Amino acid sequence: MITKETTVSSDLIYTGKTIQLRVDTVEVPNKGYQKREIIEHKGAVAIVAITEDNKIVLVKQYRKAVEKELYELPAGKIEIGEDPLDCAIRELKEETGYSVDSLKLIHKYYATPGFSNQLVFIYLAKNLIPGEINLEEDEFLEVYEIDKDEAYNMVISNEICDSKTAIGILLTKELI
Repeated sequence: MITKETTVSSDLIYTGKTIQLRVDTVEVPNKGYQKREIIEHKGAVAIVAITEDNKIVLVKQYRKAVEKELYELPAGKIEIGEDPLDCAIRELKEETGYSVDSLKLIHKYYATPGFSNQLVFIYLAKNLIPGEINLEEDEFLEVYEIDKDEAYNMVISNEICDSKTAIGILLTKELI
């Protein structure tokens, strides 16, 4: 039987540039009260950008949380009040230089719903228009164009282990 937890109180512990951390006290049927640590996040986008010759555009960047470089789809966080579609167009341009006339939402998912409300929107972009990369001041990445089958194999072999990237590549395997 699935039960809903009722929030009794909520304490904001930390507010940062990207996240907020709160601790909720919840009432759990037949178990009294428990604490839940919740990370609040404005959401993010990821873009499966497909070149004219059916290559997937990936970026490689260092991620401090895991202490390694990862292959990822172009992606970024949604700014306050920003529409996810507008964010995807902006992030694709900033990170890869590519512009696009239209994007198609192919999936959305909660990244880690056990402790965060972060919702990730994955878009498919085709008919790319090359342009200049315009990275933010604190971004350092390399852009790669990987054959779709090679990208798929990189997911299967765990060379790509970023969830949004794996999901995007697996979802589009039959679309391109």
